[in-house]
Amino acid sequence: MTDFERIAAELDRYESVPDDVLWPVVTRDGACMEVGREPVWSGDDLGDRELAARVCAGCPVQRECLELELRASGGQVLGVWGALSADDVRALHPVWQERRGGGR
Repeated sequence: MTDFERIAAELDRYESVPDDVLWPVVTRDGACMEVGREPVWSGDDLGDRELAARVCAGCPVQRECLELELRASGGQVLGVWGALSADDVRALHPVWQERRGGGR
């Protein structure tokens, strides 16, 4: 099983959870949403993967965030989501979509 297959399988638990349930959880509990936190992405010349690792380190809602982004943007994603770079999310999308019956 590849890393993307493993991640897609982990996301299966959120398939039936509506966006309006996931969204408040991600915006409330996401590590990137902390008020007053020193921005971990400013002043640094980080690549997307390093940025994802730094911003999302220890975030309790990484998978929920990733699920929402795959639903919303799919293969057209930009930025860091669920501790993955945009390239990684784009590579994950077809694997995730296949697990969902190929349609979204």
